[in-house]
Amino acid sequence: MEEDAYEDGLIHSVLEEDEIELEMRRGINIGNALEAPNEGDWGVYIRDEFFQIIREAGFDTVRIPIRWSNHAGNDPPYKIQDSFFRRVDWVVNKSLERNLITVINIHHYEELMRKPEEHKDRFLALWRQISEHYRNYPDNLYFELLNEPHGALTDSIWNELIEEAVNIIRETNPTRKIIIGPTGWNSVYNLNKLVIPNDSGIIVTFHLYTPFEFTHQGAEWVSPPPPVGRRWTGNEREQRQITKELDIAVQWARQHDNVPLFLGEFGAYSKADMNSRVRWTYFVARQAEKRNISWCYWEFCAGFGAYDPVKNKWRRDLLYALIPQDSKYYVSVDTDYGEVSGSGWYDKGSYAHVTVKERALGLIIQDVFDHFEGLRSRDKETCHGRVEIYVDGPREIKAVWRKDYNRLILVIATVCIVTCLGAFILKRQKYSDFKAATHRV
Repeated sequence: MEEDAYEDGLIHSVLEEDEIELEMRRGINIGNALEAPNEGDWGVYIRDEFFQIIREAGFDTVRIPIRWSNHAGNDPPYKIQDSFFRRVDWVVNKSLERNLITVINIHHYEELMRKPEEHKDRFLALWRQISEHYRNYPDNLYFELLNEPHGALTDSIWNELIEEAVNIIRETNPTRKIIIGPTGWNSVYNLNKLVIPNDSGIIVTFHLYTPFEFTHQGAEWVSPPPPVGRRWTGNEREQRQITKELDIAVQWARQHDNVPLFLGEFGAYSKADMNSRVRWTYFVARQAEKRNISWCYWEFCAGFGAYDPVKNKWRRDLLYALIPQDSKYYVSVDTDYGEVSGSGWYDKGSYAHVTVKERALGLIIQDVFDHFEGLRSRDKETCHGRVEIYVDGPREIKAVWRKDYNRLILVIATVCIVTCLGAFILKRQKYSDFKAATHRV
């Protein structure tokens, strides 16, 4: 966007008046950037090309978490730094230029969570400044009041803050979409305590990281981190855990005039195995869409990232789980030992080449590859440890291993032989010594 599009730091519109309002459906968070203490502290600095990359991949929404509280005064009038506003302006405008619905929020306001009464005025002052600053921006800029309210920010205090913040925003932004969510870190189980203002522009958000032991395995910021190794196979019990939470949200929305729902965050950390991450991500996204819930994946290019900022390309397995491609299916190849290649998205009617890279592991008791489980008549076993999987839908293949005790038996036999031989030699030596002693006598 050119500099002459600005007027006193504001932009009137990047959309033509006759353009149709965008619909929020599939989004992605640009996390670990502006919600860090300072942008770049957590390894992400937002680049111009991010928004074109996101748009071309098929997303229509970006959510930009922002830690405004780290860039504002601690005393009235709690002024937000001009330099920080300019940076957020640049990010917001680059997003809007790509015709993306753009959600900005207040993120990581930890002081508010600990001492809400002391920070109430500051929180409202932040929204007064934000809403005034962006009052002339196009309608596809959305405001989200606060990320994951929790701690001492109880339901009663939070509901009062919501009403006051919405009233402040409506003074300058009478029709802008405003996103609010429940306490308990935006938990669906706290929706029944959320009071919605009498306002037709409200969207209700919730987050989903179920089961937490899977999605956050190895997460360094969790104390203690859930252990690495938890898989998500997509069995009936695992699926019910997720659909239960989505259905709670839908049933609650129906009881509240079908208020629009927004799954603002969901994702599985990179320390989980990719097959499980793909299954989980695909299932959550499709189940949300089935219930007419718009969603926003956490996140673009950091620990949960669907995009690799080093290789400058999408992690295709995750991208296609989020934005399905016509006539492409995921072939999942799992193993309990060693490494098996071949997992990924393939065209319908093609073959996935699956190979066991090591067929025997261990020193004495070996785990030896035995066979592939889940094969069908059109699959082709080219040799032991290699197979071509015909792709006519989603496929799940498992490498089955067996214990091989031959080395152990050989070791035991060798030890026995050596022991017996040693005993025999020792006995012979003692006999020889006895005869020699007798002879001397």
